[in-house]
Parts: sequence; structure tokens; C-alpha cells
Amino acid sequence: MTHGPLAGKILMFALPLALSSMLQQLFNAADLAVVGRFTNAQAMAAVGSNSSVISLLVSLFVGLSVGANVVIGNLLGADRRDRISDAVHTIIAVSLISGAFLLVTGLIVAQPILRLMGAPEEVIRLASVYLRIYFCGMPAITLYNFGSAVLRARGDSRRPFLALVLAGVVNVLLNLVFVVGFHLHVIGVALATVLSNCLSGGLIILFLLREKDEFRLDLRRLRIRKDILVRILRIGLPAGIQGMVFSISNVVIQSAVNSFGANCIAGMTAGQNFDFLSYCLLNAFGQACVTFTSQNYGAMDRERCLKVRRLGLGLGIGIDILFILVMLLFKNRLILLFTTDPEVIRYAMVRVNYAFALHFLCGTYEITGGALRGMNRSSVPAIISLVGTCLFRLIYVFTILPLNRNPVTLILVYPITWCITGLAMNIAYYTVMRRWARVGTI
Repeated sequence: MTHGPLAGKILMFALPLALSSMLQQLFNAADLAVVGRFTNAQAMAAVGSNSSVISLLVSLFVGLSVGANVVIGNLLGADRRDRISDAVHTIIAVSLISGAFLLVTGLIVAQPILRLMGAPEEVIRLASVYLRIYFCGMPAITLYNFGSAVLRARGDSRRPFLALVLAGVVNVLLNLVFVVGFHLHVIGVALATVLSNCLSGGLIILFLLREKDEFRLDLRRLRIRKDILVRILRIGLPAGIQGMVFSISNVVIQSAVNSFGANCIAGMTAGQNFDFLSYCLLNAFGQACVTFTSQNYGAMDRERCLKVRRLGLGLGIGIDILFILVMLLFKNRLILLFTTDPEVIRYAMVRVNYAFALHFLCGTYEITGGALRGMNRSSVPAIISLVGTCLFRLIYVFTILPLNRNPVTLILVYPITWCITGLAMNIAYYTVMRRWARVGTI
């Protein structure tokens, strides 16, 4: 990552990661599709209304996994391979503790959060059952995320992708068996998700156990090294807090969606899957910028860091625009995979036409923010995202939405905040890079 042409290497890193994330989202969408086609709108809303709650509780630890990626990338770039083994064992230990914490927390707060969000009564019971079963798989989810961060830091995005493909196929098959075969409905899709997450997390650990170099995992050496943990927290904690506050703003928006009823919840959730797929592409190039920038920052190569961000931004947004155009071409047929209910479809199209069509704008801050994190400036994108996206969304929901209360007005908050955040993030990036050029450090 620190020598030779970059464009091909960034593509080879980002595309498997994008496909991995997109497959994961497609498998999650399969939960929704199976429930939507074989049960009813209430069950579909129960599964769909949980996404913002899950994101709220998991975001902190996903951010920490970004810190793990950057720490190992810096060590590789600075040729400090003697510390990599300590970092790997600290990261896996942190992932196990994180998973256990999320399991307990999810079981306790699942139903209270749903009630705070104003979910309809006919949805709450099924949604809380789904959430509680889902959180039983949290240790496996954190193992997958942190373990994949370790592998990606050394440039290996292929094996995490393969693990997810296998787990996703199992998820879809189990969905059909549990829901269609045994009529378990919401319980069935939750069980399928937990079992498939256990498979993907287990495979990542198996890969690390079979490594031949300093990346090899030895379960007897699992312990937390304080200096490594501090570095992970310094980089990952701002990203995690950003993700949590970002999720809080989405919980507020989900609460507004809930107020329009079960059909709106189901439709918006179906349409949101389009957004998630686009985000997977952009986030993959953001992760590529984190990894490539962290190694070149470790080698103190400013020009190469600039080139990484420039190529990541151009390739990521360009590919995402093509993806959006193709999806819009087939949107009517794709929505039918989730539901045939005309009212649910109407709400889904609001989400697709007013948010998904402009989703490439996310890349302006997601990819640039990744470059800043790769240079150990995690707090900068965190603060910008909190103000530009989260704070403005809260203000919008409580001030602008009441003036014209309808789903279209609500969904327009997304492209507006993407533009604000993207502009601020790019100004911050060029400010940091000018300082590096002027004084030799950032």
C-alpha cells in the first residue's frame, strides 16, 4: 500500500469489501422480504423498526473496530511488526468484551427503547422479541467486525467477504426453513440471523488461528495491552461516539416515521434497503481510505495520502452513481420483492425517490472522513458529522417537519444534511493537509 500504482490496489481492496457489506445487507433484506411476503405488514414493521435501535447500540463498537484497523495499519507503515501480535490479541479480547456488553444491554433495553420511539402497540411485542433474540448473537457480530478489521489492515478483504457469503447463504436458507416451513415468523428470521452471524464470526477466528506470521491468533495470549487499547480508543472512540449520536438522530427520524403507522414503517424500511446498499459501496471506499492512508501516514508520505483520498473519492462516488442509476431503472420490480401491498409500496417509493436517488452525496464526507481517520484525526470527522448531520436533523424534525408534516418533508432531511456535512468535511481535510505541507506535521 505504500509503493506502486494506487488505483488498481484501491479497487481490489474496496470492491470485495463493498460486495461483502452489500451481501450482508442483502441477507438482512432477506429477513424483511421473507417476513413481508409470507406474513403481514405488522411483522414486516417489527423487523424493520429495529434497524435504528440496533445501529444505536452497536455503533460505538463498530467505531472501535475502525481504530483497530488504523492502529495495525500505522504499525505496518512504520515497520513495527514486532507490536502487531500484541495488537491482534488486544483487539480480539476487546471484541469479546464488547460483544458480551452488547448482549446484556440489548436484552435489558430492547422494549423500553421501542416504546420511547413511539412504535405502534401492534408492532412493539414482535419487535422486542426480534431484538432480544438478535442481541444473543452480538459476541459473534463483534468478533466478525474486529477480526475483519485486523485482516483488512493487512490488505486482506477477500476472506471476510467469503465468510460473509457463506453465512449469508445459510441465513437465507434458514429464513425459508423457519418462516415458511415452521411458521416461526419474526422469531424465525431472528434465529436465522443469530446462527449465520455465529458462522461468520467463527470463520474469522478460524482464519486468524491459522495465520503463519505475527497476525496469528493464540487464544492463550488473549489479553489487553494498555498502550494498544489507548491507541484504539483514541482513534476509534470518536468514530464510535459519532456513530452513536448519528444513530440517535436516526432514532428520532424513525420515531417520526412510526407516527405515520405500520404501513409507513414497513414501506420506509423496504426503501431504506436501497440506501444501505449504496452506503455499503461508499463505506468500502471510506475504509480503503482509512487503511491506505494509515499505512502511508505511518510512512509520512503526504503526496501519497493526497492521492489515496483523491482516487478513493473519484472511484467511490463514480461507481455509486452508476449503481444508483441501475437500481432506479428497476426500482418498481425490486420493491415487489418485499411486498405487494400498494400502500406499503407508496411509502417505499418516497424513500427511494427522495433519498436513494441522491445518496452518492454521502461519499463526499464518508470517504474524506476515512482519509482523516487514517491520519489519526478521528475527532475531526466525528465533530463535523455530529454538527452537520446529527444536530441539523434533530433541529429539522422538531422545527421544519411540523410546518408541513408528511413523509416527503421528513425524507428530504437526508440529502440536505449530506450536502452540509460533505462541504464541511472537505474544508477540514484541505485545512489539515495545508498544515502538513506548511509545518511538516498535522
